[in-house]
Order: sequence, then structure tokens, then C-alpha cells
Amino acid sequence: MQEPAAGWTGAVRREASDDAIMLELLDAVERDPAVTQRSVARELGIALGLANAYLKRCVRKGLIKVSTTPARRYAYYLTPQGFAEKSQLTARYLANSFSFFRRARVQCAELFAVAAARGQKRLLLIGEGDLAEIARLVAREHPVEIVGVLPLPASQARLGREAAQGGGIDAVLITALSESRAAYEAALAAFGAERVHVPALLRVHAPAAAESAGGAAP
Repeated sequence: MQEPAAGWTGAVRREASDDAIMLELLDAVERDPAVTQRSVARELGIALGLANAYLKRCVRKGLIKVSTTPARRYAYYLTPQGFAEKSQLTARYLANSFSFFRRARVQCAELFAVAAARGQKRLLLIGEGDLAEIARLVAREHPVEIVGVLPLPASQARLGREAAQGGGIDAVLITALSESRAAYEAALAAFGAERVHVPALLRVHAPAAAESAGGAAP
């Protein structure tokens, strides 16, 4: 699936693949539980009826749960299964995106600059694969050192042991294309928000608590 160029129109969006629509829908719900069918349709550039159909499908599959707010409106939330599905869709999307390498280089460079400014020089990568290899290459151009790559699954207990090494690891960078949300949450619990960085292309959104505390750099 080729990534859309800037200025992609709604007419072209309607021809997007099923995976692309599902990914954008799950991403929209994660970012804002107060989304409406109309706002989802507008954001995705699809017909209102199609947005309604996709939302209902996600609810039937257990990817999204719906609750009623005091204002008699609906609130949508991703379930654990929904987070897992979104992670898999993101991995497939990035694997077929022509701009993946360029975006990964730029975002890794930005995060390494943020880490260096915070005095975080020794970084652990969480997740093997293409993104980790790109991060290793980009790190050579910055005053940081990659101390290793931790393969998945990255449990909180295992990361806690890594964090307990003290001066061994200053921060971590999430490089897992799949299971990136689980890796991110485990890293947050073990290292704290200021020491966890995640590229925006992974579509992993920081919890409200982490954002208020400074959060991981996007």
C-alpha cells in the first residue's frame, strides 16, 4: 500500500484499501474517544454510511467498545484486541510504504537530538527489524550510543532489570513495528516517560498521564 502524498483528496481516499481505512479509524478512536461517526467520515474522507459500517464492524470484532457519556453521546475506546490489531495494521502499512525509510531516518534523527539535549547518551532499542537498523545508522550522526537491541516480547520485568543497571542505559527508543504499543507501555512503566522515545510513524499515542508529565518525544 503506497502512502498517500500530501494533498490527497477525499475522492482518492474512498479508494483506499480496507486495511488503510481500518488503521485510520482505530487511530482516530485512540486519539479521541469522543469522535463521532460524522467526524470519522470527514477525517477519513469516506461516506458517513461507510464510516458507520466500519465502526459497527470494529465493535462486532471486539476491537472497539462503546459507552454512553453523561451528555448522552457515545464514547469509543480501543480494547486490548483493538490495540493489537492496530499494531499489526501499522506494521503491514509501514512494510509497504515507499516513504518508510525517509520518515524513519528523519524521526529517529529528531528523537536522538531530543535525547542528547536531555543528556541521554546511551540508548537501548526495543524491537528488532528494519526500524532498528535505520536507528543504528542514524545514531552514528548524533552524540548518542546504541547499547543494544532488545527483542520482543519486552516485558516490564525485563525492562525493569535493564533500568536498574543505573548508568548503563539513559533512555530507550521503541523500534518494534509490531507489538509497539505493548513495548511502549512496558518501557514507560520501567523507565518513566522522560526516558522513553517513540517515532510518530508507529502511531503510538502517549497516555494522558505521560503527556502531562512531559511524555515521550513523538
